[in-house]
Amino acid sequence: MAISIDNFNTPSPSKSHKIYYATQIFLRILSIGTTLASACLTLTNNQTVVVYGIQVDARYSYSPAFKFFAFANIVAFSLSVLSLILVLTMRTKAVKSHHHFFLFLHDLILTILLMAGFAAWMAIAYVGKYGNSHTGWMPICDHFGKFCNRGIVSGIIGFLGIVVYLILTIISANKSRQIQA
Repeated sequence: MAISIDNFNTPSPSKSHKIYYATQIFLRILSIGTTLASACLTLTNNQTVVVYGIQVDARYSYSPAFKFFAFANIVAFSLSVLSLILVLTMRTKAVKSHHHFFLFLHDLILTILLMAGFAAWMAIAYVGKYGNSHTGWMPICDHFGKFCNRGIVSGIIGFLGIVVYLILTIISANKSRQIQA
């Protein structure tokens, strides 16, 4: 009476099904939080200082890159809420394989959108922090410390959103591949 070790190591389909959907729900809630927090921090980021006797404002809306970063996070937040609703309905119904493929495409597109927004944010943040001596652009973070620090926090949270969506993309691709096989 030999017992197969494979039976102990492979989870039952219902257990792996539950783990998959629990992971999906957790990561989608996490993506909702990161994209919303990053967008809110960016949209409310402004500071007014007096430089050489002149009052100067720093606002996110003065930079198209910061606007793109904020709106990319808003779009990702909105679509994350919709995808969470979709995953919650997929959990209770019999799902066709093309539904998982569409979820993979959704995750991939949002990952790319968030990466593009972060890249734009990073380019302008770098110039704001260090300037560019070749073009004569001076660093502004010496004068706008609160604006820069709040922007850095927003960027870090935005980067965490990218990581969450990258994980979701990998999980969705794997699930889509398993169903196709």
